[in-house]
Amino acid sequence: MNALRRYVRSFTGFERDARIFLVTTLVYGIALSLWWVDFNLYLGALGFDPAFIGIAATASSAAGVVAAFPASILSDRIGRRLVLALGTGGATLGIGGLLLTSAPGPILLLAAVMGAANQAFFVVQSPLLMERSRPEHRNELFSLQFAISNVTNVGAALLGGAVAAIVGSSAGLGANDPAVYRVLIVIMAGAAGLATFTVLALRDDRPRRRRDWRTLEQRPGDAWTGEPIAARAGGPAPGRRSARLGIPRPADPRIFWRLLIPGFLIALGAGQVIPFLNVFIEGKFGLDLAALNVVFAITSLGTAIAILVQPALARRFGKVGSVVLVQGASIPFLVILGFSPILWTVIVAMAVRNSLMNAGNPIANAFAMEQLRPAERATYSATASLLWSLGWVIAGPWYSILQGTLGFDAGYAVNFVTIICLYSAGTWLYWHWFGSVEARQRAAGKRVPA
Repeated sequence: MNALRRYVRSFTGFERDARIFLVTTLVYGIALSLWWVDFNLYLGALGFDPAFIGIAATASSAAGVVAAFPASILSDRIGRRLVLALGTGGATLGIGGLLLTSAPGPILLLAAVMGAANQAFFVVQSPLLMERSRPEHRNELFSLQFAISNVTNVGAALLGGAVAAIVGSSAGLGANDPAVYRVLIVIMAGAAGLATFTVLALRDDRPRRRRDWRTLEQRPGDAWTGEPIAARAGGPAPGRRSARLGIPRPADPRIFWRLLIPGFLIALGAGQVIPFLNVFIEGKFGLDLAALNVVFAITSLGTAIAILVQPALARRFGKVGSVVLVQGASIPFLVILGFSPILWTVIVAMAVRNSLMNAGNPIANAFAMEQLRPAERATYSATASLLWSLGWVIAGPWYSILQGTLGFDAGYAVNFVTIICLYSAGTWLYWHWFGSVEARQRAAGKRVPA
């Protein structure tokens, strides 16, 4: 019981802005979860064919890719807070605009606005959490924020389904009537708008204000607000910027790219299996849609629980050690998932693998933020997002080629062997490059950059 109390207390004591951003994650997560579940279905209800729905998804993804680096550069110039507000505000406009039109051109434009807005939010959130938290709180803070996102995905999907059922039955509408989806669009836009207000409640972090803070002294008893205190003490020197693009050049390119390469290898593996797990399980075991939804909901809840346990492992084994531990432990379950002929073992393996593999993500992200200078953090987030998208872009056609040439069983066999090899390589490289970093820093009494 005492251990449980200590564990619960470890998730308290966050700074004011960190607590506000957790609320933002919850509120904005409702909008995003409903968007991901219902946007394509809404287009189908309007009568658009699968080809147009695919074009809309591509427009959203392409806009996100284009927006990544501009968002990171802008956040260094005007502050994380304002870029987050632009992201949530843009999402509000993109979602709300769907209520005003059903024409193909404007819908594609609104999908692109939503993709760019989401990317701006995702690129900036990790640097902001890093800069609004104390080192001793970061494991729990990053993990809790990621867990909230996962739980919100499940809750919002269930909420959307319930609302659609209630509205449809009370108004005498069919389940696929566009009017039912418009009610959900109103909820999405309202949640995104509320998220904008919570973001604006964060303390101003524009660089001009940080330069003013350099002239102030931190007095005993003053509230600690994150990175601005480091700026008062002078802080680390800002990174050099590219003369052409304004993108900060890493102070240590080797560290910068070593932080990115393992994730890219994992993205190459994940992109050829994870998006198609529903097809794999349905084709191999014949599960219907309702059963598949239950399976994936259980998986998401298991991931949230594993994420919340991860900080305890990080305290015991260090950030790098805990990430390698859970990622390495997930690999045997990939073998079971891909090759077991028994349904219940596949379901268990999928839930455990997903939980373990994703549990280390927030801790790995916190570790990466600590290794980088403040001016490099948003650039890192943008680059990581682009590499993850690139990995999935490469992996998707590879999956299609295997299915077209080898068929279902042999194609998936090659896919699973490939993902196992890539996950193993990515995990080993992460340990090889960073396994001793924390130990050396502690032995030398070195503080990571604030």
